[in-house]
Amino acid sequence: MTMSELAAAYLSRLGIAEAPPTLATLEALHRAHLELLPYNNLDIMLGSPQPVDEAACLRQVVETGRSGYCFHQNGALGAGLQHLGFTVERRHGHVWSDPGARDGADLNHLVLVVSGLPTEANPGGRWWPDAGLGEGFLDPLPLLVGSHHDGLLAFEINELDDAGWSFGNDPRGSFTGMAARSLPMDVPGAHAVLSTPPDGHFARLLVVQRRSVGALDTVRGCVHTRIDAGGTTQRDLTTYDDWHDALVSVGLSLSGVEDDRLRGLWDTTWRAHVAWDAAGRP
Repeated sequence: MTMSELAAAYLSRLGIAEAPPTLATLEALHRAHLELLPYNNLDIMLGSPQPVDEAACLRQVVETGRSGYCFHQNGALGAGLQHLGFTVERRHGHVWSDPGARDGADLNHLVLVVSGLPTEANPGGRWWPDAGLGEGFLDPLPLLVGSHHDGLLAFEINELDDAGWSFGNDPRGSFTGMAARSLPMDVPGAHAVLSTPPDGHFARLLVVQRRSVGALDTVRGCVHTRIDAGGTTQRDLTTYDDWHDALVSVGLSLSGVEDDRLRGLWDTTWRAHVAWDAAGRP
């Protein structure tokens, strides 16, 4: 399939018809992607990390109904937006949790910027769509300094200029912030580092996250956490069936994943959970 055919098939998979590049179209695609393609590192944890070029990112969605982590998610989203005629830029992203790592230059996130969509509230017309944060915002954020609340989670954009900005995550999130910058990017090289065990950040523990209207679901190892209007609930997944059902319940497609490989991952994940529990859940 050509890139155009792959992008069209990606949009069809998400139920998005070919439409003009308007803010309404951007928001509709963003929500559909978040709802149907949960953030995950399943293929990495199964020992089969998928390529991160745009064609491969689209093909994975089309063939399996599954994406991956940020490079895959925003790689597919950016290609789909360009296919619809949006003006899309890509920026270097550095997600951090430890304040000491805030100013690091490691590439661990792909950032998208869509321009040319001015509104009364956002006259500059620049928007930040992001399907790769896992626990991010429901709709694309206007690139404006200040607080942004989407009905469930709250975020901050600061230090905004033509070169980038800083982002503050919701306090209930698993990371603190992110710096978006105009820096050179080697996405395949960064992917190789992040997805290679034992030190690759995304090769340590299975994480699946879906942001939907009114909720954020996370399966991290053998723990399912849900944040919604009622607060935060958490439960341990203590059997293979519970774990499997939780993955499916948050929308993760298991197409093409052999049962014995998934059970092998469960065994590894459960052993790590037992050790983590015995150590006091540090």
